Amino acid sequence: MEILTVENYSITYDGVKNAVDRVSLRVEEGEIVSIVGESGSGKSTLLHGILGLLPRSAAAKGAVRVLGRALAEMKPAELRKLRGEEVAMIFQDTGRYMNPTSRIGAQFRQYLRCHGDYSNPECDAQALDLLRRVHLADAERVLRSYPFELSGGMRQRVGIAMAMALKPRLLLADEPTSALDVTVQAQIVRQMIDLREKYGTTIILVTHNMGVAAYMSDRVGVMRGGALVELGPTERVIHAPRDEYTRKLLGAVIELDDEKMAVVAV
Repeated sequence: MEILTVENYSITYDGVKNAVDRVSLRVEEGEIVSIVGESGSGKSTLLHGILGLLPRSAAAKGAVRVLGRALAEMKPAELRKLRGEEVAMIFQDTGRYMNPTSRIGAQFRQYLRCHGDYSNPECDAQALDLLRRVHLADAERVLRSYPFELSGGMRQRVGIAMAMALKPRLLLADEPTSALDVTVQAQIVRQMIDLREKYGTTIILVTHNMGVAAYMSDRVGVMRGGALVELGPTERVIHAPRDEYTRKLLGAVIELDDEKMAVVAV
């Protein structure tokens, strides 16, 4: 089953240059697809567009269908149900999206109760379990904390835990491990893979880390200047790239051997 279909999709902020330029992409249920490319290539903008989170200044053309439904035809209530319950997103800087005046536990409760009939004790128990799964020590203290009392890496792990809480069918992950050290990166990557293995979750991962992409993805896409210049099975893209830009991108990575690609698995 196709979980996501993107057809000739473009996003512009100024009416002249496309931040995303005529991208077409189909993702099957249970796939992990990584999107790589340099900063400013349109990777994050594409993810925001898929979930309908573009600013009012943006204009989008083309089609996006999520779980068989056209994004442009969804009503606000349908979008609210889709987001979180069926499609979740891990943002690059989760802390920016947290309420600075509300404790983490209260925000977790609000998130879960927006999408289900949970009591406060049920929310707290689930939150504690998820925070421990993303290897946050002293999870009870984290729930009592305000976002500003946590480090950037801790806030990022809270955001990852929230995104995974409802076992979404599609997980959009925008540089989810960029603020984390190598050991924690490996743990989070393992959690995302477990989510796919246990629940069949489809994952689209935006990353600068070619090792992570090579290790966990079924397919890799390469973006440049808003366009998807290459997309194919991971082994083929890594070892026999067809686009010149992909070859240059891979050439900038130090020794992409199997041992280094699999470092995240340790």
